[in-house]
Amino acid sequence: MLEIRRAMPSDAQTAFDIRLQAIRHQCIGAYTEQQMLAWTAGAAKDGYDSLMEKHFYLGWIQGEPVATGMLDLESSEIGAIFVLPGFMGQGIGLKILNHLEGLARDLGLEEVNLDSTLNAADFYRRCGFVGDVPAIYHSPSGLQLACVPMVKGLLF
Repeated sequence: MLEIRRAMPSDAQTAFDIRLQAIRHQCIGAYTEQQMLAWTAGAAKDGYDSLMEKHFYLGWIQGEPVATGMLDLESSEIGAIFVLPGFMGQGIGLKILNHLEGLARDLGLEEVNLDSTLNAADFYRRCGFVGDVPAIYHSPSGLQLACVPMVKGLLF
């Protein structure tokens, strides 16, 4: 059973490693190998660790961290939903997403947005997000990647 709990600053490298493995496994074909290597270069201490200060969560199965997800209240953005390759296809990403949406609702947000990777856009559409127009994501490290900006209303 998946347990979702708030990440601590000491979880930054674990979260970074989950991200690295998920990108290198799941984004094959959507991005070039060179883009994926640049996207996953470095270490948590190069800036990824600052995300732990936001509403950043880890998903755990039997004491093992297997997934991540984040809600940035300043931008109403959901991000960093990554699942270890060995745990993909089990609904874990959906559970992380549902957790973050529930948190956003509880905190009074009327909608959330995200920049979907090309390979994940259909998943987010199935979850109620809207967006079809490709754009370029500019990462804090200077990397530019194709993405699909999407939005979802949270009011019923």
